[in-house]
Amino acid sequence: MCSESANAVPHSVSVAFQTNHPIGAYGPMAAAAERYGFDGVSVYNDMLYQPAWLPLLEIARATRRVRLGPAAVNPFTCHPINIAGNIALLDEASAGRAYLGLARGAWLGFVGLAPERPVAALREAFACVRHLLARSKEPFHGEVFQLAGGDALRWDVPRADIPLLLGSWGGAAIRACAGMVSEVKIGGTANPALIAHMLPAIADAALAAGRPAHAISLCAGAVTVVDRDGAAARAQARREVALYLPVVAPLDPTLALDPELLARVAHAAAEYDFERAARDISDALLARMAFAGTPAQVAEQALALFQAGCGRVEFGTPHGLSAEAGLRLLGEEVLPMLRAALGG
Repeated sequence: MCSESANAVPHSVSVAFQTNHPIGAYGPMAAAAERYGFDGVSVYNDMLYQPAWLPLLEIARATRRVRLGPAAVNPFTCHPINIAGNIALLDEASAGRAYLGLARGAWLGFVGLAPERPVAALREAFACVRHLLARSKEPFHGEVFQLAGGDALRWDVPRADIPLLLGSWGGAAIRACAGMVSEVKIGGTANPALIAHMLPAIADAALAAGRPAHAISLCAGAVTVVDRDGAAARAQARREVALYLPVVAPLDPTLALDPELLARVAHAAAEYDFERAARDISDALLARMAFAGTPAQVAEQALALFQAGCGRVEFGTPHGLSAEAGLRLLGEEVLPMLRAALGG
């Protein structure tokens, strides 16, 4: 499909795991993904789930080829000095296969956080992490983050230029970080129309940062439920999407959703009544928010994203009606279909 490198490459396919498993489960799951031929394994870092770092270290130990990293850490609950230390250890453990994803993050209100300058914070967090990985003893003077200087990380960091990913739907954040990132991930979409909408803005941001227009690749990732029973897969995907739809759908300018529908879904999801929330999610809306259906249907959805210009497609949890069965169908059926369709 594609040759693996530390950077995102055209037509790369990865899987993502939520951090709600026993610690011993991550290595075997990632090893299976590598055997199937996936190019990468990402780990979410969502609020109220396990932090991504220890699962990622388990994944690094269990794999030899796949690219891996958190998608994504926010710099508001984890300071750049901790992010830099963790990603350096992960890169060492994986022999140079790590990438670092940063994003503003959702549900920060749960811990009383309302960042006043999220765009500046993301830009400075990337720069501060790079500063630390380079073991510079110079001060770092940012509006949000500062380092006094005069000291540096006190161990041998194997690589200062770890690839950086920005998780964002927003043009302001993309423009602010375009000089540093190699990839932008839009999390929570399977909508080809959004890809076509975002690509010119990403190219313009790269050019404005003095880089080639194609320097920043685009990744789309979403809830994935694949099963031979397509109707059952879509029913499960509706329940999974209900939690994220009120956060994500308003960010997609190509969707024209009824505000009352969004309010109903948000209210039901807030009460953890995902069955009720799912009733408002039509097949057409679901197809823009998730990969769901039979292996052939999921492959068709992913192919449409590549044809729209995606560099990478990431299949998110829960993968199937059971995690093991879903991952197996993705690896044994969906991935070969994509390889054949993409000619690689």
